[in-house]
Amino acid sequence: MLPSLGPAVALFISLAAPSAAPAASDPRLRLLDAMAGELERNQARLKLGENPAPYFLSYTVKDLEQRWVAGRYGALFDDEALRDRRVYVDVRVGNHDFDSSLSEDMDFNFSLKGTSYTARKEAPLDDDAAALRAALWIITDERYKASLFNYLKKKGESVYVVEDPKRPPAFSRERPNVFIQPPTEFPFDRTRWTRTVRAVSAVFNSDPRIFDADVRVTADKQVRYFVSSEGSRILTEETLYGVHVFAVTRADDGQLLDDSRDYYAFREADLPSDAALVQDANSVIAELAQLQAAPAIDPYTGPAILESNAAGVLFHEAVGHRLEGDRQDNDGEGKTFRGQVGKLVLPDFLTVVDDPTRAGMGGRSLNGFYRFDDEGIPAQAVTLVDKGVLRSFLVSRHPVEGFLQSNGHGRAQLNRRPVARMSNLIVTSTRQVSDAELKRMLIAEAKRQGKQYGLIIRDITGGNTNTSSFGYQAFKGIPRRVFRVDVRDGTETLVRGVEIVGTPLSAMNKILATGQTPGIFNGFCGAESGNVPVSTVAPPTLLQEIELQRVVEGKDRPPLLDNPAAVAPRVSR
Repeated sequence: MLPSLGPAVALFISLAAPSAAPAASDPRLRLLDAMAGELERNQARLKLGENPAPYFLSYTVKDLEQRWVAGRYGALFDDEALRDRRVYVDVRVGNHDFDSSLSEDMDFNFSLKGTSYTARKEAPLDDDAAALRAALWIITDERYKASLFNYLKKKGESVYVVEDPKRPPAFSRERPNVFIQPPTEFPFDRTRWTRTVRAVSAVFNSDPRIFDADVRVTADKQVRYFVSSEGSRILTEETLYGVHVFAVTRADDGQLLDDSRDYYAFREADLPSDAALVQDANSVIAELAQLQAAPAIDPYTGPAILESNAAGVLFHEAVGHRLEGDRQDNDGEGKTFRGQVGKLVLPDFLTVVDDPTRAGMGGRSLNGFYRFDDEGIPAQAVTLVDKGVLRSFLVSRHPVEGFLQSNGHGRAQLNRRPVARMSNLIVTSTRQVSDAELKRMLIAEAKRQGKQYGLIIRDITGGNTNTSSFGYQAFKGIPRRVFRVDVRDGTETLVRGVEIVGTPLSAMNKILATGQTPGIFNGFCGAESGNVPVSTVAPPTLLQEIELQRVVEGKDRPPLLDNPAAVAPRVSR
């Protein structure tokens, strides 16, 4: 039975700017009631013979609506609208200390029993309560049998394994929450954005060396329904808009070169104007021309300034992923920071906080904002590193040694299994200097090391990292605009052809100082539970040493003939 909303239930009101409170006739509430009714039926009656019944059940339905238009060569290439409802069912057998849960890549059922049919993890697009309950019913039956199998298998496996007295519980005990967010508007001015992608993509036709470009406007709305056997009932709505301007060309030696501008906002009205996007397209053309003329440099080890975007990617890859709690209890992980709580892990002038409650900063949206995580736990700001000292991990309802409660960071894409993930990773520093002083320090450090130049990395496309124990603990960043700084006179020269590589602890402990102005890097992070929106806020950062290796060299020829769109007359519309 679902418990009544007594004193143990945390009741939340909407934090949004709603048009009105949800009415009793709101179809969303009928769907939430249908989910709760089916969960209550399964919680009360689902049992196989003398085997244990589930001790915990939760249902998540995510209703995703997507719209986008995209243009190339001054014409419309994509005009799409999609709707999807996905289901995630969590069925746990056993108890909070020891249950059926396994990591996503494990499966004891090597015999493939019960796999002749797999239930589709989808919900009806019609607001049909009976059909929704039927979809939940068949998935719950499948998940219960699999969970029971895994639970019994785990109990058998435990005969051969020495019991670890420090082993944390399997699942945290949490207070249930109730939160009903009023409906959120989801406008999409298709006429305007169609005109925009045509006009902005046509700008690239002016440069014959740019052989492809894409201008894309996207709009996503996700309505999430969540109920649990503990009494949680949560309904949230999130919108995220994006504008992406991208172009590619080749250098004379065949290296593929790209450049882009990306914007994200929670409201359509906060996206850039057409005039600003045309200016961006012209800036991309100019930057690609500069990259085409830039010399390729040899591998480099020495001091470098990572401006805010590049520094943000460094902290995200080298630090953030290694502080995601689920990794601390996985034998396949390298566990870089396990056992380091209370110890100095970064320079003592750095503090790192992950804060999903921050919706924006400096007038810009932060992608990682949310109210509740995907396990129904309120979003919470977590101080991970305080003045260089490790204080905490990002924790889902999978407890970590020393951290037995979730801090609201269980996240997943659609119907993937939630695990601890970053949201808005914010880096602050007490050793801040001006941009001019940071450059002076770079030159001084390069001279001290006997280098002819240092580097400034001004832009980066993203990165990746290896956290597993089955390989080197390393990270990689893909810089786009790298400048060589001559130690004699400070002259900056654009160069190309390298990527950042390194080991996390070594790189982080070679930070000498930071700049004064933080920057925001918005994007999506892909990991075990899929792609989730994230942000990193970080100041420009001076590293005593960073390693850059040559990128894989391209030798492909550019197109042999001219772009016909650059010379063909435009047809008026």
